[in-house]
Amino acid sequence: VLGPRSPAIIPAAWSASLCQDTCSDKRNNSCVDSDHVYEALLHTSINLDSLEPDSRLQDHWIKEVVKKSGMKFKWATLTVEKDRENKDVERRPPPDPAVLVSRPPVVTIMGHVDHGKTTLLDSLRKTQVAAMEAGGITQHIGAFLVQLPSGEKITFLDTPGHAAFSAMRARGALVTDIVILVVAADDGVMKQTVESIEHAKKAKVPIIVAVNKCDKKDADPDRVKQELLAHDVVCEELGGEVQAIHVSALKGENLMQLAEATVTLAEVMELKGDPTGFAEGTVIESRTDKGKGPVSTAIIQRGTLKKGCVLVAGTSWAKVRFMFDENNRVANEAGPGAAVEIVGWKELPAAGEEILEVESEQRAREVVEWRTFVEEQEKMQADWQVIESKQQEHDDAYRKEREGLAHLSWRKRRMALHSANKHRMGSRPSEKASPTGPTLSVIVKGDVDGSVEAIMNILESYDADEQCQLDVVHCAVGDISENDIALAETFSGVIYGFNVKANKAIQQKASKLGVQLKMHKIIYKLIDDLKEELSSRLPPTVKQHIIGEATVLATFEVTMGKKKVPVAGCRVKKGELDKKMNFRLVRNEEVLWEGLLTSLKHMKNDVQTVKNGMECGLSLDKNVNFMPGDEILCLEDVKVEQKTSWDPGF
Repeated sequence: VLGPRSPAIIPAAWSASLCQDTCSDKRNNSCVDSDHVYEALLHTSINLDSLEPDSRLQDHWIKEVVKKSGMKFKWATLTVEKDRENKDVERRPPPDPAVLVSRPPVVTIMGHVDHGKTTLLDSLRKTQVAAMEAGGITQHIGAFLVQLPSGEKITFLDTPGHAAFSAMRARGALVTDIVILVVAADDGVMKQTVESIEHAKKAKVPIIVAVNKCDKKDADPDRVKQELLAHDVVCEELGGEVQAIHVSALKGENLMQLAEATVTLAEVMELKGDPTGFAEGTVIESRTDKGKGPVSTAIIQRGTLKKGCVLVAGTSWAKVRFMFDENNRVANEAGPGAAVEIVGWKELPAAGEEILEVESEQRAREVVEWRTFVEEQEKMQADWQVIESKQQEHDDAYRKEREGLAHLSWRKRRMALHSANKHRMGSRPSEKASPTGPTLSVIVKGDVDGSVEAIMNILESYDADEQCQLDVVHCAVGDISENDIALAETFSGVIYGFNVKANKAIQQKASKLGVQLKMHKIIYKLIDDLKEELSSRLPPTVKQHIIGEATVLATFEVTMGKKKVPVAGCRVKKGELDKKMNFRLVRNEEVLWEGLLTSLKHMKNDVQTVKNGMECGLSLDKNVNFMPGDEILCLEDVKVEQKTSWDPGF
């Protein structure tokens, strides 16, 4: 086996079959067949005619082959890699029922955008969250612990209703006990309503329907219940088991009835948790805070989380420095069903990751190292599958090419292959084809992991590569940094920031380097801006606009030099004729000619334009027989800006 950039590893015996077997190990750099070895030994003292495919070569001849092939020689010892011990951490076995205690239910509020989910939660919390949200729509998962006047506690998750945040809604459904499906009484069941129902069914979570905006004049709660029937959500009034509460989140009507229905359902479900032992939970959202560093919002599902606990989530770990509740107050501990912000992560954990507490920082590092190793192995395996597929294609083509030459001696076979492949040598394709069309490189920065995830999910739906290539150079959580500016300059890209900031120094550097910073607080406006940027990269299309029409009244010929040129006597009936424009000759709706005029005259004078109602004579750049009644059209080329065909779905 010969490697072009590394020492070669040569088997003691060689043959065509041995070479093919060796080639089956795709981790080797490259392989040579017996013909190559024959050619390398051609001008040596060895008798080639005495060699057979199964002949053994002495060490000095192996070294000679390697040297003449332009390689370095080195004996290698095959080593078998030892299996690494699994250092991962798993969830604890089910708890003893004797240690279980009641816990607050985790309730996710879901539904279509602008149906009043956050306003409903505001009324329960007596806060003004909706008023502070950009564009009046929720763009993150919000986790809040609400204590009702009766004393019961409920942990609410408020999920976004916009189409862009499907992954966030799915994540909310998977960690919840009950789903409150908010449907506007004046709007009915919409696309994200149906999607929320599907998420709840997939997670096998019971649903309570909150028919909102019942205070409006055009509200029709009965229509909402009928529409829900089509999606197997049967309300109690129609003989089903799903509770439907008519509410007005804005006016606070029937909210206590909705809360009581939630508490009643939670009591029936007998929700309990184990407050003992190591903490377990799920990352709901994560972000980078300027003062706190990496921060995650989490739901605790088992155990009690305290300051100083060591946690692992995916390939990130943390020693809990602080915990905060929904009002940004320091929390000393968090038990099952509680939602808290955790500060102390070494790296930002991905939203949706499982949180597990471990004994020590050393154990956390072991777990993270093992998980990183597993990820690398999985990626390597995927890469090898691609390499093996390409290698198999190459081997199949190589064997097929040699099948017809197997009866020839190695010299004749070499000459035949050289003649057959001679035409390829001068036209080898470049290793990396440069893009032929327009390309837009983008860098995406978001305030939280879920926002970046939502934007990337939208960009994955991009399907207009034939118009303009979309290349996502980098995406991450956090404010715009100097590294982002440097990347954008290198790739001539655009930076899109969602709910993040760029300080004055960053803005000045971007302006100096000509890097565009596009900052947005509403996701659909960011996508609209991206669509406009993609459209601006497209070359304009040219459309022909008719600016004048004339009718042929008579035809005659004039002598120009030794040629007779047909001339049409016309009257302009619409617009004007401009000599520098393109013209078209039409007869009975059939186009006979299209091109330029060689002359345009009015009253025997050469003119540039002829206006409506005037008569003129004209000749074409091609001999065409005119007939009275023919139409002459004057055409102007108009550039029309293209629009990207990509439709993100909202």
